[in-house]
Amino acid sequence: RRVLFRSMSVLRWGLIGAGDIARKRVAPALRDLENCDLVSVSRERFELAEAFAYEFGARKWFADWRELISDREIDAVYVATPVYLHAEQTIAAAETGKHVLCEKPMALNVKDCDDMIDACRSNRVKLGIAYYRRFYPAVSRVKEIVRSGEIGNVVIAQINAFEYFNPSPDDRRRWFIEKKRSGGGPMMDFGCHRLEVLNHLFGKLRRIKSVVSNDVFKREVEDSATAVMQFENGTCATVTVTHAAAEAQDTLDLYGTVGSIHIPVLNRGEITIKVGTKSRIEVHPPETNFHLPLIRNFAESVIRDQDPEVIGETGRSVALMIDEIYRNG
Repeated sequence: RRVLFRSMSVLRWGLIGAGDIARKRVAPALRDLENCDLVSVSRERFELAEAFAYEFGARKWFADWRELISDREIDAVYVATPVYLHAEQTIAAAETGKHVLCEKPMALNVKDCDDMIDACRSNRVKLGIAYYRRFYPAVSRVKEIVRSGEIGNVVIAQINAFEYFNPSPDDRRRWFIEKKRSGGGPMMDFGCHRLEVLNHLFGKLRRIKSVVSNDVFKREVEDSATAVMQFENGTCATVTVTHAAAEAQDTLDLYGTVGSIHIPVLNRGEITIKVGTKSRIEVHPPETNFHLPLIRNFAESVIRDQDPEVIGETGRSVALMIDEIYRNG
């Protein structure tokens, strides 16, 4: 059956979790991509799982995710649950022979990441992590410019990621600020995306320091943090994140020995390149559905028996950076 399935070039999916990201991006991509077939959905409340399945055309729904991963009709699962569940669900899915694409951040800590990687390797299934900015045309273009030497050696990289977030006690997204479930605040939630971008652009990390603060909201997780790091190639970088600033920020600025690159809103993809007295603007917008290229790549990788672009080790590298940030802050 698997041989026949692969010849059809379609990957049959089960979706574990049906929250905001699943509804906005993951399920639409699994429904719309030609190389994907959304077979089943799991969610704790059976009636909500059923409604979600009807909305996106899934043929099956479960309240217990363990039933979903036991279904022989599916080949892969997308884990779209809170962070504290990622390791357990990924490992269990791998042990039933399912390929796994897991939401970011990969897990609560590096040890959990290692266990996930080991389980997928032992069971000969693929493991991908949902760092979808790897597929942004703007990020690819920045890497191309940096490699070309047009702006010289990159001396400084700076990223700001500000999203105001102060949920009420009954907000369904409140788990994001509960340490046992989320693992941390904005650095864990969306700072991880920016750390992955820097890791992709500059490679192996040499050292990292941080300042972590919860002075505004007095939470058990940080409301603001800055990480300062240096990569093996010499580039120094900062990532500053916050839930507390009123003004939203999504910036990437690189300063080289010859020129500079500036992206005022990374999610839009407009790039300004400055070299000497000359300046130009390029526009490289992402897909409307940010997750779609990531999921397409993962499905293609499984069908062709290749590694996906964003593998488990990618998620582990980011988790190691986050562990150091919280340890040093």
